[in-house]
Amino acid sequence: MFQFETEQKVCEVGGVKFGGQPGEYPTVTCSSIFQKGDKVFEGKRKEGFDEKRAAELLQTQDRLWQETGVPGMADIVANTGAEFKTYIDFVTSVSDMPFCVDAWVMKPKLEGAAYCAEKGLLDRMFYNSLTVWEQDLETEIKEIADIGVKHVLLVAFDQEDQMPPGRITGTQKLLDAIDKVGANFESVFVDTSVMNGPATALCGLANKMIKEKWGFPTGSAPSNGSYMWKQARESWGFKGWAAADAALESLASFFYHDMIFSGPMAGASRVMPAVAMANAFQATAAFSETGRLPKDPNHPLFKLFPEFVEQLKSSL
Repeated sequence: MFQFETEQKVCEVGGVKFGGQPGEYPTVTCSSIFQKGDKVFEGKRKEGFDEKRAAELLQTQDRLWQETGVPGMADIVANTGAEFKTYIDFVTSVSDMPFCVDAWVMKPKLEGAAYCAEKGLLDRMFYNSLTVWEQDLETEIKEIADIGVKHVLLVAFDQEDQMPPGRITGTQKLLDAIDKVGANFESVFVDTSVMNGPATALCGLANKMIKEKWGFPTGSAPSNGSYMWKQARESWGFKGWAAADAALESLASFFYHDMIFSGPMAGASRVMPAVAMANAFQATAAFSETGRLPKDPNHPLFKLFPEFVEQLKSSL
């Protein structure tokens, strides 16, 4: 369960490594900022945002990264190229964390990526994302390759087959398009596309299959499942829903997720400790099976449970 025969690729974005064999590196938590409904917007989006609140969100995630060993990234969401310029400038002025450019349509994503190239930020940025449903996929791939994008996320899904093998089909379609264009990216990682909370299990199984076949780092967005589960808030209030959300994020982190898209950054104080425990849990299970400890010296197992690590070492 914790050792793939296929060589596992390790991506590095902005100094953060993820991928590899299960338990070697912590799960990267990528949380969104400037998304629709984000409380950093005081009124309408076009009226600007609360810089103090946005800075607090970024600084809190950075602090939690240092405290837990779980790396944080920012999923910068924008509707236009002009918005991306504003948001990218702000995020990079406050924090050194890696980030992605995230938009529903191609044009602003390309403009955001081009701005990162202009500002010398491509080492810290990954492109979110290439999708199987993009109508002009080959044009998009060529454009980001010409811009010089180094790190790219593939969102793999097959509407005709929503079980794990469909994600393999979707991944292959995207890889074939990249090959056809002749593009070459430094890092490729795969998001297996959540439909709801329980279906995150299908993502984990698909991730296992992808790692077995190609060795790519894998992830999904468990938050899509928990944030759509309105019944939980209605039945149990915010605390009950928040517990379910943290549980889902941590389960995904254990189950073949090198990265999770964890929802709004305001939830980092709930999610990152949960992910830290899941990562320590996973690394301990991997040690029991393989005899190896994490490669990352700041892994949550080392950072949060050093005395236990010494006990594990003495058992060898």
